[in-house]
Amino acid sequence: MTQADLILKNAIVLTMDLDFSQYDPGAIAILGNSILAVGDEKEILAKYTSEKIIDCNGKVLMPGLVNAHTHVPMNLLRGLADDLRLDVWLMGYMMPVEREFVSKDFVTLGTQLACAEMIRSGVTTFADMYYFEEDIAKATAVIGMRALCAQSVMKFPTPDAQFFEQSLEMSRDYISRWKGHELIIPSVAPHAPYTCPPEILKAAAALAVEFDVPLHTHLSETAYEVENMRKENGMPVIPYVKKQTLFDAKVLAAHCVHVDDGEIRTMQHFNVGVAHNPSSNLKLASGVAPIKRMLELGLNVGIGTDGAASNNDLDMFEEIRLTSFLQKGFSGDPTTLPARQALLMGTRLGAQAMHIGHLTGSLEVGKRADLILVDLTPLHNSPQFKHNPQGTYAQIVYAAKASDVTDVMVNGKWLMQKSELLNINEDEIRRNSQEYARKIDTFLIRRESSVLSKLVAIGGAAEEESFEIQIKVRIKDTEPIYKALQSEKIEILRKRHYREFDIYFFFKDAEQGILRYREDEFLGPENKIEQVRSRLTLIGQTIEDRFPQEVLLSRSRYMAAATQSPRFYREYFKPQIEKVIEKDRIRFLVRYEGFEFFINIDEITKPHIGYFLEVKSRTWSRQDAELKSTLVTQLINFLGGDLSETTSDDYIEMVK
Repeated sequence: MTQADLILKNAIVLTMDLDFSQYDPGAIAILGNSILAVGDEKEILAKYTSEKIIDCNGKVLMPGLVNAHTHVPMNLLRGLADDLRLDVWLMGYMMPVEREFVSKDFVTLGTQLACAEMIRSGVTTFADMYYFEEDIAKATAVIGMRALCAQSVMKFPTPDAQFFEQSLEMSRDYISRWKGHELIIPSVAPHAPYTCPPEILKAAAALAVEFDVPLHTHLSETAYEVENMRKENGMPVIPYVKKQTLFDAKVLAAHCVHVDDGEIRTMQHFNVGVAHNPSSNLKLASGVAPIKRMLELGLNVGIGTDGAASNNDLDMFEEIRLTSFLQKGFSGDPTTLPARQALLMGTRLGAQAMHIGHLTGSLEVGKRADLILVDLTPLHNSPQFKHNPQGTYAQIVYAAKASDVTDVMVNGKWLMQKSELLNINEDEIRRNSQEYARKIDTFLIRRESSVLSKLVAIGGAAEEESFEIQIKVRIKDTEPIYKALQSEKIEILRKRHYREFDIYFFFKDAEQGILRYREDEFLGPENKIEQVRSRLTLIGQTIEDRFPQEVLLSRSRYMAAATQSPRFYREYFKPQIEKVIEKDRIRFLVRYEGFEFFINIDEITKPHIGYFLEVKSRTWSRQDAELKSTLVTQLINFLGGDLSETTSDDYIEMVK
């Protein structure tokens, strides 16, 4: 007989393999971290022996559940802000709190809290995306769970990186050291196309390809995201990221709510895994993904909980059940997405979507021993019928609860036995989590009167490009500038003529920033008004750094469409004082020395303080900013500007 380290017998075994093999009574033999054999109990006991044989007492023995998308440290933000639009929730509450509190200690505690919850609900494997991801990986490995841990990258400054190059370098270092770990699959996570310009998407994809690791991202989560992508780039999200070579990597894409047949076929062609997040998508009113069609076209579609801040739990039993019910309800067909297929999405398909199907997701010889025992005897799951082989799947999906999970094993080691966690001190985690909640409460109560929270609360606020290089000089004559713009050294990409009417709202607390209400008149031939646009801009601490010649590196600003009158905003925000500026602006978008710059020729008409030449360029990194700081001074010289007339003041600072 062959020696095994452990044999589990007298179980209803659901393998979730390609043939959906079931054994009742069944048994499984484990050697080291892997499955040695699985099958009928009599056959296993006849061929294998072990000093440790456990009687499962008729429980269901099945693969551990796979949570294909979450943000585990956000368990510490559970219940922080609910019943809000996605933009209000994200920028009004999540991002400010994360900037204030997220640290290595924060993500470690949040990971411990999340892992405890997931183990109790039968999850053995999860895909995470957050900040300080290596610390999340460390905490997960100590507890003993399996995880795809992806370091977030985005254009905004994040809690763990000021510039995206730092995030990418952190990702490279982390992946190089953790690749090959027995539990952790290190990864990179460009957050989403709307937070990552093309250079980030391309660099992240190249990094994932170089190390042959998965890439985790959010795609097509909201209708607004898709509409905005069409408006800005003339195509939907999936063709856009394909153009940025994202699909060169092994992609795990969360959400994919708003995709059509063509996009689904594209994802299938590139073997993109999809993580469906039904509760989060419903709670944030993002919509319902076309899961039925994705499965018909051959995509690997797993199920995720998303973070507990937007769900508000990590209960995969609930997610699997909801996945089936939603597709039935929207299709009008009760046979759509039957229980067995829904459970497949929560196990093997989820692992395949994460590109780790060779390791886990089903009970097959050679795969890791990641398994759970589920007790089907509680009242809510009684009685049990045996006439239909699909009945056990239906019991698990439609009646079982997370609390029915009694035992959890990952990589051949028990993480929970008889409903007792083995590697986590739950009481200590609860106490420490509540202390964080107390601190966050204090912070939020203090900032509830902030201008930013009020701006976000009225909807549509978005954080603009992270950094901007700019320089401004006084000029007496505009003709030399127009003449210089005709040079072959400058390629004019676009020219626009505006009249701008600005009202600046100042507040008693200067740290609140300055709120600007702007009406733009777009002028056409003969200075006729062709379009009018109104916007709100909250200008915070604008100066990030200075370069020679008074070149400034400015921070991001929050913007929102202004759908109300100035009187409304005056009464809503209650500023202490107001200042008004009107100007006539000729704006050029040009390419100079291979880079794009905005050139503004401004006449300040109210108050009348003269003409100015302003040169700006968006930037995403320190290296790029330093290069462009040199080029903007060269460009000012080339246009005939006098650098001795440079001013670092904004126009509003010139108004008395």
